[in-house]
Amino acid sequence: MTRTLVVLLVFGLMTPVLAQRATGDTTYKQPYRPQYHFSTRANWINDPNGLVYYDGEYHLFYQYNPFDSHWGHMTWGHAISRDLVHWQELPPAIAEEGSTMIYSGSCVVDKANTSGFGQAGQTPMVAIYTGAQPDKQSQHIAYSLDKGRTWTKYAGNPVIDLNRKDFRDPKVFWYEPTQNWVMVVLLPTDRKALFYKSTNLKNWVKGGEFTATDTPATVWECPDLVEVPVDGTMERKWVLLLSMGNNAPAGGSGMQYYVGRFNGSTFINESKSGDLRYVDWGKDYYAAITYNNLPRRGNRGAISIGWMNNLQYANDIPTTPFRGTMTLPRELRLAKVQDPMVRYELRQQPIQELKPLLGTSFQWTGTDVAQLNESLASNNLTGDTYCLQLELEADKTGVGVRVKKEEALPGKGEETVIGYDPAKQQLYVDRSRSGQIAFKKEFSGRFTAPLKPQNGRISLQIWVDRSSVEVFGNNGEVTLTNQIFPKPNSRGIEFFGSGLRSVLIRSVEPIWK
Repeated sequence: MTRTLVVLLVFGLMTPVLAQRATGDTTYKQPYRPQYHFSTRANWINDPNGLVYYDGEYHLFYQYNPFDSHWGHMTWGHAISRDLVHWQELPPAIAEEGSTMIYSGSCVVDKANTSGFGQAGQTPMVAIYTGAQPDKQSQHIAYSLDKGRTWTKYAGNPVIDLNRKDFRDPKVFWYEPTQNWVMVVLLPTDRKALFYKSTNLKNWVKGGEFTATDTPATVWECPDLVEVPVDGTMERKWVLLLSMGNNAPAGGSGMQYYVGRFNGSTFINESKSGDLRYVDWGKDYYAAITYNNLPRRGNRGAISIGWMNNLQYANDIPTTPFRGTMTLPRELRLAKVQDPMVRYELRQQPIQELKPLLGTSFQWTGTDVAQLNESLASNNLTGDTYCLQLELEADKTGVGVRVKKEEALPGKGEETVIGYDPAKQQLYVDRSRSGQIAFKKEFSGRFTAPLKPQNGRISLQIWVDRSSVEVFGNNGEVTLTNQIFPKPNSRGIEFFGSGLRSVLIRSVEPIWK
């Protein structure tokens, strides 16, 4: 759970707040309301928590303020899905109690009832989270016997207490080789990951530690440790995901990762020192974690969801009555690269379950971009949510697309630009004229990611929602995730540059009914 936000907590009376929430516009039709990304009907959300699959349901818990659209009163919100795409928001799961807020954490399905919480054959779901008091953070557990609908806090909490002010964000998973639970949890300001082991989720024994001197961050948060398949091989490697409270490549918060081995007690980093690996190069990707207990589906990768925001301005984005959005779920895999030594790089792709949302399409191949733009105009594509797939020749002049373009003011109005700079071998997203940008000086900008051509080509997959663009370059070799806040009538699409070779545009249907 983030503690680097500078916030004013608002302790209002419950009845007026609930009345305000009930009478607000919660129809999912607001101008900036995401149409195929998860957001709550109202109020503040941040880090995804407790991602777990159980009995046909994907659970998405998250940091939630039940009373306001700014950070505070941290509680676990709750939503479920049967396909990771369409979500049903449920009542909050684990509530703030007195001076103890419910910070980030994880959830497991205790199939063997190691915790003893199960009763009459009922399998317990166990949540492991940080109980946050003003001067101390410690690790707590709660359990549910009704598929996450109601929760009981463990009477013996906290289960780990170091008497530290900053000690948070436990990720717990079952480690099959040693038949025990493993927790990775952080000392954030020390930039140190601690590893604990347990046979019952109640009693924990400390194992190893991990830190890294090459990180530019001064704070680490929301860790995840997950085993990921390596493309084209039978090999699997462990990936340690860490959220950076600051100094990410686009400025402010972001995420980095290390690749290595895990022996049940500690993570052994195999990434070269100084070879910084960023999960996402955009401005708005934070606190992503992966699902526990996924059903076996061949050699499919891990599935993650992140928070689409930045700590520099999260409290200030111009949305109402909600504030905060989740990213698309992504499948995580690794590529084995010879460069010149063997190294493992993260690859991310939107999950396959999104395909049924894709609707009518526009397709083009050729070299004449002017003709492409004319054809596009005559097809009268007016939707505001769509997916673009582009193939570019990387040796040509700068090439790309302008989306959410304000056509009434050609060359001067709103637009978000996604393009490739062949001289610098950089993919970029420029949102300096993307709509509302003045609410915080850190929001505007042009954000880049290094990307080399593959056989002289660059492929892009761009998911455009009402208030965001998620860009995947060269089959997920790099990603850039950014919020945007354009006018509702800024819907134009315009291509530029001499290197464009093919375009596929498909509408994306809303997930809200």
